[in-house]
Parts: sequence; C-alpha cells; structure tokens
Amino acid sequence: MCDDLDLPPAVAKALDGYRALLAEHGVTWGEDQIFYVKSMVTDAYLMGPRDFWGVCHRKVAERHPGADPGRLEEHLCELDMADVVRDVLAGEVLENLAALRLSGGSGAQEAAPEAAPEAAPEAVLEAVLEARTLAVLDDRPLRTTLLVDSARDEPATVLVDGRPYEIGPRGAALVPITSGSEVVADGRRIDLSPLTRRVPAARLRVRAGVPCRWSVYGEHGQGWYPPGAPHRRDAHVRPYFHGDDLLLDVPAEPLTVRVGRGMEYGTAEAAVTPVPGQETLVELVPERLYDAAARGWYGGDMHVHLNWAGDMVGTPALAAAMQHGEDLHVLNLVAGNVSSARVYDAEALEHWAGEDLPWSDATHLARIGVEYRNDLLGHFYAFAPAAPPSRFHTGFLGTADWPPNIAACEELRGLGAVTGYSHPFHAPIGEDDGPEAALLRRRNCSAREIVADAALGLVDSLDVLNHSSVLGAALVYRRLIGAGNRLAVTAGTDSMLSFARRGNQSSPPGWERVYARLDGPLSAASFAEAIRRGRTFATTGPWLELSVDGHGPGDTLDLPPGARVTVTARAVGPEVERLEIRTAGGVVAAGAADGAATAGPGVAAAVTTGGGAAPVLEVTAELVVDGPTYVVAVASGGPHERSFHPTGVHAHTSPVHLDSGGRSVARPEDVRWCLEWLDRLEAMVRREGRFDAPGQLDDHLALYGRAREVYRSRLS
Repeated sequence: MCDDLDLPPAVAKALDGYRALLAEHGVTWGEDQIFYVKSMVTDAYLMGPRDFWGVCHRKVAERHPGADPGRLEEHLCELDMADVVRDVLAGEVLENLAALRLSGGSGAQEAAPEAAPEAAPEAVLEAVLEARTLAVLDDRPLRTTLLVDSARDEPATVLVDGRPYEIGPRGAALVPITSGSEVVADGRRIDLSPLTRRVPAARLRVRAGVPCRWSVYGEHGQGWYPPGAPHRRDAHVRPYFHGDDLLLDVPAEPLTVRVGRGMEYGTAEAAVTPVPGQETLVELVPERLYDAAARGWYGGDMHVHLNWAGDMVGTPALAAAMQHGEDLHVLNLVAGNVSSARVYDAEALEHWAGEDLPWSDATHLARIGVEYRNDLLGHFYAFAPAAPPSRFHTGFLGTADWPPNIAACEELRGLGAVTGYSHPFHAPIGEDDGPEAALLRRRNCSAREIVADAALGLVDSLDVLNHSSVLGAALVYRRLIGAGNRLAVTAGTDSMLSFARRGNQSSPPGWERVYARLDGPLSAASFAEAIRRGRTFATTGPWLELSVDGHGPGDTLDLPPGARVTVTARAVGPEVERLEIRTAGGVVAAGAADGAATAGPGVAAAVTTGGGAAPVLEVTAELVVDGPTYVVAVASGGPHERSFHPTGVHAHTSPVHLDSGGRSVARPEDVRWCLEWLDRLEAMVRREGRFDAPGQLDDHLALYGRAREVYRSRLS
C-alpha cells in the first residue's frame, strides 16, 4: 500500500495545506460561497431520504413572493443553513446532532389569543435538550454538534464554553460541543448528561481473509471503527471502514457486524455481544455473486475525488484501502476545482500523470486524471492523460466561459486521455420531453455542450450512471446515439474521499461501475481502448449482458433490410425487477422478475428466470431489422440495499449497432431533437454566458454551427 510518509514531497505538502484549510475554514476549506459550497455544512446532518431541495425552494419562494420561478435559484445563498437543517429535520434528532429547543417569550402567547394582553401571564422561558444517547467507553468527552432551535419571537443568546451564540427570532444555529461542554441558556446551565452513557469496553477483531468493507454498529446505528479509521457513512447512513484482520474497541453490548466487498459480492452479517475486557473474533466472508474479470470484463469508477473540500483530508493510503476493499478494478482519481481557482490534487497529477499509482496490481489499477469543469456548459472526466492539461476549468469567480469545453476535450484527447461527461443532468427528463427539460436551470453543471462535442467526435462517453438523474442521462444518451453519435456508456460516482458524511458521495468508490470488455490483461491503455470502442455497460450492481447474434456492445453488424436477428439480454443480481431490450424506436421486449413478458408488434419474446443467491432474469427476442438502428439492454429496480443510488437500481449497456444497406442509424426524430438542443443552448449561452473579450462568444457559435452541419447532413 501507499503510506503517507512515503509520498512525494509536493503531494505531502499539498495534503498538509488541505489540513490547514480544514482547520481554518471547516468543511468548505475557504471556497467561494456559492450555494453548493455554502450548503456543505448541512451534509453531515441531512443524509438519507430528505427533502432538502424542497425546503430550500419553499423558503426562497416565501422570501420572494411573486418572483419568476426560473430565477428563484439566484436567491438560494440568502438562506441560513442552520435554519435549513432545522426545517428539513422537522423535530428529528440524530446520532450526530442533538437539539436545544428554546421556547417561551412573547411567542408563547400566540397560543391563547383570547386572553387580554394586560391579563396574559408572562410566558415561562424554556430550554429543553433532546438527544439520542450514545455509548462511550471511557471518560473522554464525546464530540458532537448542537442544533439550537428557537421558537421565540425575540433574539436569544446561548453560551457554549463561555462563547456567546446569538440566535435570531425563530432562528437556529449549529454549534460544535462536547459532552463536557458548559451550555448556558436563560442563565441556566443545561444538563448534557443525556448525550452519553458509560458502558463496559471490549475488543472486537474482524477478519475475512481479503480486504473488505466492514460495518460495526449498535443502538441508534452508532458506528464503531478501528483506531485512525475515518468515521464514514454511506448513502444508507451505515457506518463503514475497509481492511482485514482489524481490531477495534467496542461496547460490551449487542452489535451488528456486516461485511461486503463491492457489487460483485453479497453481504454477510452476524450479531455479536462482546465480553467486557476480552477480545471477540468475528470471521465473515462475503459470497461472490459473479466474477467479471474471469469473463474478461473489468469494472471502473471514472469519477472519484481524493480531495474536494470536505470534513476530512483524503490520502492515497485511504484511496488504496478503499479500492482493494471494494475489489474495484479501475479507480480514476480526478484533480479538479470546487468554486475557486484552486485545483485539488494537482500535485498528485503532476507527479503521477501517465503512471499507475503505487498500490496498483494485476487486477487493481489506479490513475490520477482530471475533472474539467464549467458550470454552464458541463463537467467531464479525463482518464489516463499523459500529462496535466493547460487548464482545468473556466467560468468560476466571474471569469469568462471561454474557451468552449471542446478545446479542453481536444487537448486531453491529445494527451491520450479518454473523456466523458460526468453527472450530466440533475432534473428529471421524460421520454417525450424536449431539450428544454435539460436546459431550464442555469449554472447547475448539466452536460449541455455534449450534443455539440459528440457530433464532432471529440468526447468518448457519457456517465449514464452517476449520482444524480440516471433516467434523464439515459434518455439523453439514447437520443444522442439515435442521432448517429458513437458514445460509450460509462459510470462515475463523484465519490469524495474527503467527505466522511455526504450521502452517496461519501459512499465507497465503485458503488456504480462501468464494466469494459478487454482483449487481454488489465492496463490503462486496454481499459481506455475498450471505452473508445463502446465495449461497456454501467451498473449500480447487477451484471448485465447483451448479445445480438453473438455480438456484444461496441460491435457493428451490417445487415440487409429485412434481416432477422436474435437478441438476448441477461441480468444477474437479486435487485433486478425489470429487464428491457431497446432499439432506436423504444422498448421492443421486456421481462419482469416474476416471469411476465411484454413485446412490441411483430416481436417474438421469451423470459426465463432463475433463483439462488444471484437470481437471473433473461429476455430473448427475435427482431426484424427494417432499417439502421441500435440495440441496448436496460435493467432496473426499486430501492435496494445493494444500490446506493437514491432512485433505485440501474444498469445500461452501450449499443450493438445494426447498420442496414451500408447506412448507420440517424433517426430523424433524434437528429431534430439534437438540432433543437443546439438552438436552445445557443440562446442560453448568449443570455447567460460571461465573456470578457471580443470573439469569445463567436467561438461558441462557431462550435454550434459546425455541429449543426453534422446533424443536418445526417438528415439527408
């Protein structure tokens, strides 16, 4: 593995600098306070299914009644984040967030309006602590956060260890405390004893024989970790850490121990009650559901940040432990900025560009790549560049949205990198929606320029699987390939090793993966080439296969009109509920986990299912090819513990291309959809783009003009 003490001096210095930023500024590391930076302080407290965006938009709408709904996002930075946390939680307390409820004062009289003002008794001021009591093993103070929540119409002051915190009328504050802190409200010291309970200590050893992901937790979901391990939580708010044969201090009371090892494995679980003062050994091995590498397929996560602000500092040693513990074949750690000019992990890219990272082996490959970012035009990843690019971002801190993203695509492609747009769309997009559904919001990182870049052949893939809208990304992807663009399906989680608690972004790397079929051993070059050739599928967990007369994703068949082909889609995994075969015209056959089958007109389809630890769902269809098209397979399911995506289970293949009569697919409806997209994008860039020199806008317009020529040529 890669011990931090052995790091190159420039990398070690950069990590020390990040630690200083965290100590000085907290979770934002001093980044420009645009809304997604400002909201980072809420991440640790709003994990799981929460209505964060609904609360934020309602609060802004209340502040600005009658405002244009399309412009309300401009006011999000006005919100107080402690107020947002209080309103989203709606009275709930957490294992990492106690609450001090302030009531009384003049606001209490509102409950009895019939009483004459002169007769109303003076309201009694109350300050009540609410908390989930956590186990502690010794007398060391427990560090936590206190949400001060005031229902009073007047300001209030709360003293914490002698420091005053001013709480506005009906306001809130997030205050770091320990169980030994002195908290004073209304001149009275608050009893903090409900925060903790002392329990006898024991020791627990966990062992699997290979590096794994472990979860050890007890009452209230309280997690227990080995010494030095970051206290991480995944999208299910479950504590976890990585390694093997690990020893940790735990309470001598009932605990749950779980072990997993990435999506190719199931989980094993044991209930244990350690004996006080003794060591208890728990040996668990997760069952393998499928072995991708044995079939020549290798899974990668194309978008992982070592550091990107956060509540901790990510290190190469942590990345190594997580990659091996998840049995993730390919890890692309990307250097990128947040909201300022600072590029995190640029020093690591400078040192290791073009090289495998030190912990790589025959089946685990790690590289440092790039996330290139413009919030108006979109973000894209670059895997395996031979050197750092000349720029990493445009448009931040009021700088120009120039040059277009395609300039960076060209540069990074020239450095040997594979490129693909990341977390492409955040709003839901329906099958019948026009491009406006993806272009409504302003600087929300949507992959708006991809329609132009794909037409010109300067981007290789789209992260159809991502941490945001998978269904929206899949719909746009199918429009793009239906319009004649050759793009591979890829997956990028946007996991952030420097966040211990941030929903699916603090989940382990590889919770979504792109699997690529290689011709030989795993290497950066062979994996990149497989993506370029479209020999991929992406998944939140299920294994997904597609065969068209024996040909798989990335292959092209040139068929005479009227030819008949046999298509088989096969999914393996307990979470799959539906499996579809799609062409450019839509779903032609589908099967459900209960064995039900549907098929389009003139299509013969059959469904088979199999049980066991890794259930199989297979759909076979006979298709008549009456013109150029493509075939993809799509698997889906509802929320499942094997999926860390909030909307459930997803898997999607790249296409098998079915040319006919020497022509490739260029479905007129999809080509016109892309042309409309370019028109709307041009209008948005004219309206919202920032330019500081003559000719900068013209470069964007010239790009769209070139892309239009390509699409119009396909209509003929």
